Amino acid sequence: AVASSGSCRGKGLMTNHDFGAVLLFSMIIMGLSGFVRAVEPPKAKKIPYTLEKHGDVRVDDYYWLRERTDAKVLKYLKDENLYTAAMLKPVEKLQAKLFAEMKSRIKEDDSSVPFKYGDYYYYKRYEKGFEYPIYARKQGSVEAKEEIILNVNEVAKGTSFCQVRFPAIRPDHKMIAYAVDTKGRRFFTIYFKDLHTGKLYAEKLTDTAGNMAWANDNKTLFYVKQDTGTLRWNRVLRHELGFRKNPEVYFEADETFELSISKSNTDKYIFIRTGATMSTEYRLIDADKPGAEPVMFYPRQPRLEYDVQDGGGVFYVSNNDNARNFKLSAAPAAKTGKENWTDLVAHREDVLLEGVEVFENWLVLKEKKNALDQLRVISRGTGEEHLIAFDEPAYTAALGENFEYKTETVRFNYESMTTPVSVYDYDMAARQRVLMKRQEVPGGFKPENYVSERLWFTARDGEKVPLSIVYRKGLDPAAGKNPVYIYSYGSYGYSTDPDFNSQRLSLLDRGFIYAIPHIRGGSELGRRWYEEGRQLKKRNTFLDFIDATRYLVDLDSAAPRHVYAEGGSAGGLLMGAVLNMAPELYKGVIADVPFVDALTTMLDPNIPLTTGEYDEWGNPNVKENYDYIKTYSPYDNVEKK
Repeated sequence: AVASSGSCRGKGLMTNHDFGAVLLFSMIIMGLSGFVRAVEPPKAKKIPYTLEKHGDVRVDDYYWLRERTDAKVLKYLKDENLYTAAMLKPVEKLQAKLFAEMKSRIKEDDSSVPFKYGDYYYYKRYEKGFEYPIYARKQGSVEAKEEIILNVNEVAKGTSFCQVRFPAIRPDHKMIAYAVDTKGRRFFTIYFKDLHTGKLYAEKLTDTAGNMAWANDNKTLFYVKQDTGTLRWNRVLRHELGFRKNPEVYFEADETFELSISKSNTDKYIFIRTGATMSTEYRLIDADKPGAEPVMFYPRQPRLEYDVQDGGGVFYVSNNDNARNFKLSAAPAAKTGKENWTDLVAHREDVLLEGVEVFENWLVLKEKKNALDQLRVISRGTGEEHLIAFDEPAYTAALGENFEYKTETVRFNYESMTTPVSVYDYDMAARQRVLMKRQEVPGGFKPENYVSERLWFTARDGEKVPLSIVYRKGLDPAAGKNPVYIYSYGSYGYSTDPDFNSQRLSLLDRGFIYAIPHIRGGSELGRRWYEEGRQLKKRNTFLDFIDATRYLVDLDSAAPRHVYAEGGSAGGLLMGAVLNMAPELYKGVIADVPFVDALTTMLDPNIPLTTGEYDEWGNPNVKENYDYIKTYSPYDNVEKK
């Protein structure tokens, strides 16, 4: 199904995806042409399996490969890996060189910027030679003595895999709950640790989603469990320390919806958010009364999406009620029905409202305009507003870790294709920013050695599409002989932002142009951009990517037959579709955890993510959707080319 790429992994050193980059970069740099077939590729056995829907018959010769525990399937996968190892033998030395090069740009003894929560400053850090983070805090000041609250390297001892998310801090700051996954399938066990004694409680919560929030009584933890088959997050439970029973607080019966929980910055509410692709619903629990029943904020309506933030006596609601790009409304705490919502920031055709952070005296809106991020600061007292200015041609900015409600400072993160991740604290009243930290990139990296540009090209249907590129200074982007590496995603309204990646430098320093076309299916140009690349308009996503490639070739930026493409998960579907539609444009492609058997997958409601994806791809049980998905489903359109 549409699996996310590699999020369950350690982050201190190189990750699984980084090794993939090493392999791909080595093949690209060697030009692919010098490979010799040292061994014959394995051949999967053909066992015809008939699939029929709407009177249409498809025969799948490889349906048997879906059985992940079958011995024959495992043997075939092992044979594929042996073949890969043999084929890559000629570039083993280059792989080692690239690995050392990429690793040298990672500061192993790094730490995050501490964020304030209560009387403590919390952060994570890494120690050289260790894979996993150490979570720590300091009381009263960032200059105070460090207190380690959890060393994940110790948790990971004896395991081949370990993921631990940032611990949930109890309101009195005397205990943490932390979730551990040692299998890689995102089933987490929650543990409880006393921070004063260092004692690990015997009680634990197994097979959870790892999503949790403390009530204000310092003994009740709300947490989420998922369906063991579909992996859909569908249940909220309540655990009270010292008790074995964990009563169910809420169950989401609609298989097209999944839920999550969070706590408001005011610490007054536990939010239960249930959502499908095009509809959301909130329930609230008073954090001072954890045994109370959840209260409906506003019932779900088809195509009504909304999100809620508490503002102390008033709720701020970002919503798309007659507002395709979303607007910001206010609702009184006692009357949260939509008829009581008052618009504060009206709908704008050219600006997408993506989120809002609420403080005692301020609102900060995360927006997107012309494929660039905006941060808008609004005084709750006067209504006066201003934008935080950014000056690079292509960049990304996002709200950071803001745990304090009563503060005049907002933290945000900024980066571009030439500027490493930078953490800023911004004084909203004084309109002044302070750079708290910029990601250190060892190995001699200098931002001024690289050039980033924002271009626009015209797609085949006349639509103007933005394109971000980066290359080494001194390279002529119009020389007609540059190798190009092109990457995109283009689904779920998820924008592919022009961010920084130190691995990318291994290509840029060897004369590559790196390009990100901001294709339809994302939200770079607002909600319309997403709607033009989903369901019965999904092919626009693939055609935009192909047209971006042709634009770079026609611009003489790309050398013909020296273009390489990458996409992962739903972006892997993009790669599969592009390979079927225009294979002549690309010399190499990486399809990372690709969703390529789209039609068969979306017809199976028993595997992860299917039913919740109908709003994205269309429900193929409806013939019109079936016929359309079949036109691009990569697995169903493979031809000899």
